[in-house]
Amino acid sequence: MTEHGWGRGAVALALVLLAAPLAAQAPAAAPASGLTLSEVFQILDSSSPALQAARQMALAAEARVTPARTLPDPELQFGLMNRNLPGFGLQDPLGMNQVQVMQMIPIAGQLGLAGRAAQAQADAARSRATDRRWELRARAAMVFYELYRLDRTIEVDLVTQGLLRDIAITARTMYSVGQGRQADVLRAQVEVDRMTEGIARMNAMREAAAARLNALLNRPVKTPVPSPVLPRFPPDLPDVDSLEGMALIGRPMLTAGALEVEAAIAAEGRARREIWPDLQLGAIYGQRPMVEGTDRMLSLMVGFSVPIWAGRRQLKMRDEAQAMRLAAEAELAAMRAETRGRLGELAAELQRVRTLRDLYRNTILPQADATVVSALSAYRVGEVDLMTLLDAQMTLNRYRQQVFQLEAEDGAALAELEMLLGQPLFDPSQAVTPPPGDLR
Repeated sequence: MTEHGWGRGAVALALVLLAAPLAAQAPAAAPASGLTLSEVFQILDSSSPALQAARQMALAAEARVTPARTLPDPELQFGLMNRNLPGFGLQDPLGMNQVQVMQMIPIAGQLGLAGRAAQAQADAARSRATDRRWELRARAAMVFYELYRLDRTIEVDLVTQGLLRDIAITARTMYSVGQGRQADVLRAQVEVDRMTEGIARMNAMREAAAARLNALLNRPVKTPVPSPVLPRFPPDLPDVDSLEGMALIGRPMLTAGALEVEAAIAAEGRARREIWPDLQLGAIYGQRPMVEGTDRMLSLMVGFSVPIWAGRRQLKMRDEAQAMRLAAEAELAAMRAETRGRLGELAAELQRVRTLRDLYRNTILPQADATVVSALSAYRVGEVDLMTLLDAQMTLNRYRQQVFQLEAEDGAALAELEMLLGQPLFDPSQAVTPPPGDLR
């Protein structure tokens, strides 16, 4: 066969190698089975030590309520009064045996206020445990979406890498028969090597993200993590004002802050009553043996504490309680302001992400795909060089990666929004399975 014949054969081979991969530009559909967000949340609820610690702290706070409402323990004393020395016998007529009982009783309502403060603190601890659960859900969801982005990016990169290898083979074949340029061969190989480096980096990032998720789920670091399946996001969300109203009512952290203000108010009221004297009641029973029987006696006592150090104790306790109340109110105001601000940021972020995602899906990706097809057709007839075809393919690859990034950002923003609202916005068990050929 002549050199010219070999050239025509090489060109035909090149077109066969290029046509099939470039015609099927859309990545393969996500597998029907995989790790769902609902499964992540179920494991988190049952296995997270951080969540278990928060729940136990709430139980500990609840256990403090009853003791706070209970009177102090009574004091019981036994006495052997007026004994003779030596011999330790009863001294006549004063010797006797005694049993004394004393009980301190706050009379200014301190127990009721202490109980109110403890109950509010217990309710706040329960709300903080609930908020901790939403926080951990958000963290796990963000890692889940990062894994989704990495897995889908790796899938597309592997397909693109295979395509680039075919292009490199084609370029070498055409160059060997005098139908191509050495620069095309070198450029194609460089792109293959760059893709290999990118896939290696993505695999390392995937391994790190899987380790973070396993840590959140209290599993060994090397536990296999299946490829995540994207849940079905809600198409529409309430406006910012509605979201703010939902958060101010439903966010557990804000509920906990309001309860801690209530507890601080009760503690301040109790501190103001500490200057009131505490009532002390007592009874003494005494007996002594007599010739004609046992002589029995009963004494009753009433006493009060005397706040002679009020300036250094009770009044300072008032100052402390007042400062604690003001601090709790300020913290609640700061949390509400932070919540409102973050809600505004997330609403804007979701609007940006969804607008760009629709733009990529409906406009940019179809145009980029058409550009690749057009570049292939032009390359077949020699109107463009291999560099133009490679650039078109790599641009399409970047756009697909951007779609995955936007989907992950959409999910992460929704996860944080759920944390701020304290309620779910969609069913995490409803997974999306794109049909074959979907540009997602």
